Amino acid sequence: MLNLTTDNAYYVTINIENVYRLKTCLLILGGATMIANLEWLDDPTVFRVGKLPAHSDHTVYRSAAEVAQKSSSLIKSLDGTWQFNFANTPAERLLNFEKLDFDTDQFDDIKVPGHIELQNYGQIQYINTLYPWEGKTYRRPPYALGPDNTYPGIFSEAEDNTVGQYVKIFTLPDNFADQDVHIEFDGVEKAMYVWLNGQFVGYSEDSFSRAEFDLTPYLQPGENKLAVEVFKYSTAAFIEDQDMFRFSGIFRSVRLIAIPAVDVVDIHIKPVVSADLQQGDLSVALTLAGDLAGARAQFVVNNPQGAVVLDKSVDADTTTTLAHEVFDDIQLWSHKHPHLYTLTVTIFDAKQQVIAVIPYDFGFRRLVMNDQNQVTLNNVPLHLNGVNRHEWSPTGGRNVSLADMEADIQIFKENNINAVRTSHYPNQVAWYGMCDEAGIYMMAETNLESHGSWQKMGAVEPSYNVPGSIPEWLDVVMDRAKSNFEQFKNHPSILFWSLGNESYTGDNIAAMDAYFKSVDDSRLTHYEGVFQNRVDEDRISDVESRMYAHPKEIAEYLANNPKKPYLNCEYMHSMGNSVGGFDEYVKLFDEFDTYLGGFIWDYIDQALYVTDEVTGEQVIRYGGDFDERHSDYEFSGNGIVFATRQPKPAMQEVSYYYGRYDNE
Repeated sequence: MLNLTTDNAYYVTINIENVYRLKTCLLILGGATMIANLEWLDDPTVFRVGKLPAHSDHTVYRSAAEVAQKSSSLIKSLDGTWQFNFANTPAERLLNFEKLDFDTDQFDDIKVPGHIELQNYGQIQYINTLYPWEGKTYRRPPYALGPDNTYPGIFSEAEDNTVGQYVKIFTLPDNFADQDVHIEFDGVEKAMYVWLNGQFVGYSEDSFSRAEFDLTPYLQPGENKLAVEVFKYSTAAFIEDQDMFRFSGIFRSVRLIAIPAVDVVDIHIKPVVSADLQQGDLSVALTLAGDLAGARAQFVVNNPQGAVVLDKSVDADTTTTLAHEVFDDIQLWSHKHPHLYTLTVTIFDAKQQVIAVIPYDFGFRRLVMNDQNQVTLNNVPLHLNGVNRHEWSPTGGRNVSLADMEADIQIFKENNINAVRTSHYPNQVAWYGMCDEAGIYMMAETNLESHGSWQKMGAVEPSYNVPGSIPEWLDVVMDRAKSNFEQFKNHPSILFWSLGNESYTGDNIAAMDAYFKSVDDSRLTHYEGVFQNRVDEDRISDVESRMYAHPKEIAEYLANNPKKPYLNCEYMHSMGNSVGGFDEYVKLFDEFDTYLGGFIWDYIDQALYVTDEVTGEQVIRYGGDFDERHSDYEFSGNGIVFATRQPKPAMQEVSYYYGRYDNE
């Protein structure tokens, strides 16, 4: 049983007879003892321990000069070479490797960020709708077949659960001295335990959302030993069953963050546009922590041309607000005119010295769905000429570079693609800002897919579906929804919050929808799964969303008093020589003002460069080419661009028809 005490410290109650099964490390946090427990891997109710709450994705600088240089001295990257040990099973991992006196001289080197499987450890495997262990190991999600069906040891004692043990020795920068220090992991698959100097710091699941921990109590002068243990599987695997290569490891960046004396924990920017599109109403809420005595917060807003249109200072408090500042003759954000304003928050201490500067771009735009189910952006009908996009590189897998992302934006612009769905998880932070700047409409998807739990051999069979309406699976999916919202809430490009992908329906999905509506009235919610079971259609999703419906089916729906506007979350499955008949879909814009368009499946092939065994040449290979049976083979090759980002012939059709319906 995992409990949260009133002072925010976690503690674990364990049966002494099972202590031998645990790998433990004790620490004192807020007066309570926290124990790292291997059995958390088996329990969907345990998914974050010692992990700080999600917050906005802002960057803090020490000065305006650092902002101009786009380099914060409050950040120390830990990317690079780490020490590494690989174990095939939990039982074979090295015990006590996190201890200061543990000899790691025999460890290998590994690159962070990077997938374990792409660095010559473990098995590369692609699979579509099934779970990766199907046909080999019997597993059912805990609690799915009743409250007593918990399956102890399902992953903590598994024979197929590989383990990566990482060690990084770092020296704390001089300018980090006497400050609180946090660590941020941008992406780790699937479950990770973190120690610093032999002391347990915390545990995290949710592979694609940032995990942040406070290292301050465990730091020491000089060298520090960071240890991270990553398990390929935990109960998180039941709800991360996306159509993709299944990797593990620290695959996104890691950094240390020095916390100023006054910490801007969160920024929530709320721009509202008047019905006549002439005025903008701006409110900003800051969440602050630290030494607030005598501190002040300055809010400066620059318009898209750089001119100052607001400069206001207020006394700093734990909640510091700027309320309903009105701007006339605003410049609106849209696909063709992605005008961005810049908010700069500067924190001054009691001596009026600058201690923190936070810049953040935002946009004024008005998204409305009226009583006739017509959706407009800035009073113009919304047309989504979109693609679904996995993060992908033929050399790095889901470890994509800034250059990869910049190339994607350029391809979008050249081919009249104005929208992207982050299928099927939160993307790297930089991608959201790029879409803001380029005017790319976004459906921001929560990290949730449980396809293998409700669809078996193509049939709808939800006998052990998760998250469903199972109480023990509610908190974990709500946490993922909250992480998605809190981190990316300030981005004007996001028009839809997506609850996840192909996870059937139930009370827990409905709770996610209700959450997004409770915290954000400036966007719509999306979920396709209610099409599989109409019982929840009135409480889940603002749009009717289907996959691969024929244009005649869409027309029939829209012609018969539809409850909701129609959106293709996936259509024009771009496999092989496909994307023919595209004109039938885009012509629906002419027939129905409740048709929103949609997102092609998909943007980029998931394929990897390998060295051919015969020729020695670099070649591209797909699922099934890595001796990973069972497999869905080239089903990972659905893109309108190859994995190398070279456009396929299908792109010509996409570019032509999207160009005909490329409005605001």
